Amino acid sequence: MILEGKRIVVLGGSSGIGLAIAQAAADEGAKVVIASSNQARVNEALKSLPADAEGHAADLGSEAAIKALFDRVGSFDHLAYTAADKLQLNRIAETDLTKARKFFELRYWGALAAVKYASPHIRPAGSIVLPSGLAGLRPHPGWALGASVCGAMEGLTRALVVELAPIRVNVVAPGVVVSPLWDDMTKEAREALYRQMAEQLLVRHAGETEEVAQSYVYLMRQTFGTGIVLRVDGGGALV
Repeated sequence: MILEGKRIVVLGGSSGIGLAIAQAAADEGAKVVIASSNQARVNEALKSLPADAEGHAADLGSEAAIKALFDRVGSFDHLAYTAADKLQLNRIAETDLTKARKFFELRYWGALAAVKYASPHIRPAGSIVLPSGLAGLRPHPGWALGASVCGAMEGLTRALVVELAPIRVNVVAPGVVVSPLWDDMTKEAREALYRQMAEQLLVRHAGETEEVAQSYVYLMRQTFGTGIVLRVDGGGALV
């Protein structure tokens, strides 16, 4: 029921929700390993983590790179996958299918490769936590790609629960969160989005990465839940 002394690997852990997960787990005494594609961001993220934290640069869209990463990392207790490209918000008529396929490379195929090569290294009572999102349940116009990835991830998780047991596999599905995922938008557009969420959501604010991180930590810490889709959306599915 505690994370002290556990070893936790966070893919996509150099910024946003991933870094917040690493920080939250470290606060509970876990030893954290972060990985992302950019060495400079990994180095910067390590400055906010304990001295015993590890950081690796790896192309998380490459199966070979992911295999090599877990060969280096060795045994550990929990995997959190948060790696993601910037969001693509386009209506179907305007969607570039080549870019749409690429969108799945990191968000879905990267996650699948991570599970494939991580699971043999996960210790007894360990777990995997994968990402989904509100788009899978309550999409808006232009969110077809996001909704597709979320649905695929939740279906994958149900299959993994059965196949990888007793390793627990769960999903965190956040709503709109203040994070680098929206960096392709202009500053004005981002701020307008966050204001809109504050007006619409039942909690009256957009999510923060630290709030979502606590959901990942909870799913690692408990030992009886598997196949859970934990929605942390500020009531977004209800409005």
